[in-house]
Amino acid sequence: MDRLDPIRLATAKWAYSTRRVDPSDCVMLSGPGLRPRAGDLVLAKVSAIGSHANVECPTGRKSALLPGDEVVLAYGNRYAPDQYEAFVPDDLGPCHMVAAGGLAARAISWHERLRGPTEIEPVGLLCRDDGEPVNLADFAMTQPSADMPSLILAVFGTSMNSGKTITAASLVRGLSQAGYRCGAVKITGTAAGGDPWLMRDYGARHVLDFTDAGLASTFGERTDTLVGNSLTLLRGLGAAGCDAAVIEIADGLFQAETAALAEHSLLRRLFDGVFFAAQDALGAVAGVRRLTDSGHTVLGVSGAVMRSPLAAREAGAALDIPLFHIRDLQGASAIVGMLERLNGHCRAAAE
Repeated sequence: MDRLDPIRLATAKWAYSTRRVDPSDCVMLSGPGLRPRAGDLVLAKVSAIGSHANVECPTGRKSALLPGDEVVLAYGNRYAPDQYEAFVPDDLGPCHMVAAGGLAARAISWHERLRGPTEIEPVGLLCRDDGEPVNLADFAMTQPSADMPSLILAVFGTSMNSGKTITAASLVRGLSQAGYRCGAVKITGTAAGGDPWLMRDYGARHVLDFTDAGLASTFGERTDTLVGNSLTLLRGLGAAGCDAAVIEIADGLFQAETAALAEHSLLRRLFDGVFFAAQDALGAVAGVRRLTDSGHTVLGVSGAVMRSPLAAREAGAALDIPLFHIRDLQGASAIVGMLERLNGHCRAAAE
């Protein structure tokens, strides 16, 4: 265990995943013998540039990476069919930066269009004076005592890049146009600043994600942890004065954590309704059926499928719920109509 040079620490490139960390807590550097845990902070040297040639800083700026640069990342698992499958290694040996938001892991597979992961050499874990590694969980927000927003909508999807984030952001915009004080929460995924900033751009009063709950990534986390974090984040929106919330749930319905959350009885009761983002007609029909069978009220389909009029017509012919183009969700009229249908469904269910 060595004392860390504060100048060395200050000149390292800190990733978005570390944004809640107080650097003054990082005063020691571990030796090579420790086994990293998800959320532990690591000082690492870039040894070879792969598909991630930049690291996203806490400010959102993309900082170019060069061999020899030192970076501060958080260990975490990654599940991304269009990117990397990666896991926290059991040692501080050479591994990879598998997400631009700052995730250190050992990649075991990746999409064939990628160059391969950026290679890093961990120097050591960042530790406190007592030698305890600094972990993102140490800086997680506590659950406020405030009530949750009175209206909570969730967005599921078929997979990565199905249009979940833009669907969620458009719902935020539409609800804001309809007079709601709308906030946004992303409860699963991999640390990245683009999604929260997009929600703000689309009018969200307050935005939180799983990094505020002390996680760099949610892949491999326990379901009860993710549900508990969801309640904390929603109460955080309530404490910020939001009366409506849009929740984005990353990845597709077949991903383990997403599937578990979709089936969870507490969340099912908590969500007033859900939207489904799909890439094609078959995915839209299968996803809606799966969510309906799980007891969710599916209010509509949107996402990438709506870019193709033909695919949208195919989906519409097989479904008995509305399909929404992204631009339509951004207006008050579609939101008001959707809420009227939701209220009608609730009245029918009560009767």
